[in-house]
Amino acid sequence: MSIDPEQVELIEEVNGTEVRLIYVETWDGLYAPVGVRRPEGPGPHPMVLLAAGNGGEAMGWVRAAMRDRAYIMDRLAEAGMASAWLRYRTEIELGYNEGGALIRDIRQGREMFNRGLLEYEDEIAIAEHLKTLDWVDGDRIAMIGMSHGGEMALKIAAEWHGFAAAVASEPAAHEFLALTPDDTAFVAESGMLNIEEMQMAETDKVRRRIDRAVADARIAGIETPILVMGRDEDHLQGIFRTTYELLAEAGKDVDWVSYDHDFHGYVFPVRGADGAYELNPVQVEAIDHVVGWLARRMG
Repeated sequence: MSIDPEQVELIEEVNGTEVRLIYVETWDGLYAPVGVRRPEGPGPHPMVLLAAGNGGEAMGWVRAAMRDRAYIMDRLAEAGMASAWLRYRTEIELGYNEGGALIRDIRQGREMFNRGLLEYEDEIAIAEHLKTLDWVDGDRIAMIGMSHGGEMALKIAAEWHGFAAAVASEPAAHEFLALTPDDTAFVAESGMLNIEEMQMAETDKVRRRIDRAVADARIAGIETPILVMGRDEDHLQGIFRTTYELLAEAGKDVDWVSYDHDFHGYVFPVRGADGAYELNPVQVEAIDHVVGWLARRMG
């Protein structure tokens, strides 16, 4: 099989379904790995981008996700939507807060940036590329972001208006809200801040610790309809709920739903060692809600 080095697309059969593995050029010329699943029919199809956690791990992660996190893709395909698992560059600690807005200029005939690119900007580049494909409906492209991926959805929506809808599931939005960690955070041996056990379950605590001027300025740029999803007993539920409340108070098109589930990332079920998805009725209900919400928002 002949492969165009500038338009790499590999076809694999995964769990009896044909998937496409592609490399998408990001703004600085490096390539991000993406796994694409198309529904039946010629299209053009609505497209949903899937992002979970911080980045790295490259095409190996994507191939594993296409195999073991395909339940959400199956459900989207049944609803007539294409989907794509993404990987992007590794998250930079406080890179969003400290790096400032990206400035793109020209020097000696080529682009120059004022800072390194961040992971959420890779997702924008991927979305821009997918919009150009003839089988994708470029006006009906959305995303589901979970955990750090949910915060990425907020960062993207604040700056870029190409998504028709976005789901921020359990969004770890502490950086987006300019939140000062409490004393459960500590400096690790690496010199970086460890916030894994940060306790932010109450909205009043979160509101006391965020920089409202910074958070409100970021929220002001959002035009995309957003569904914020919480998890009832999560130690960051206060961040999830406060994110929704601040968007609502700013008059944004936002909805809220929360579920009682013990798995962080319940919207993306994972295949167990026996090959079956670890899935219960709460997850089915939550995914029903997400797929239905996206279908309504994208027509």
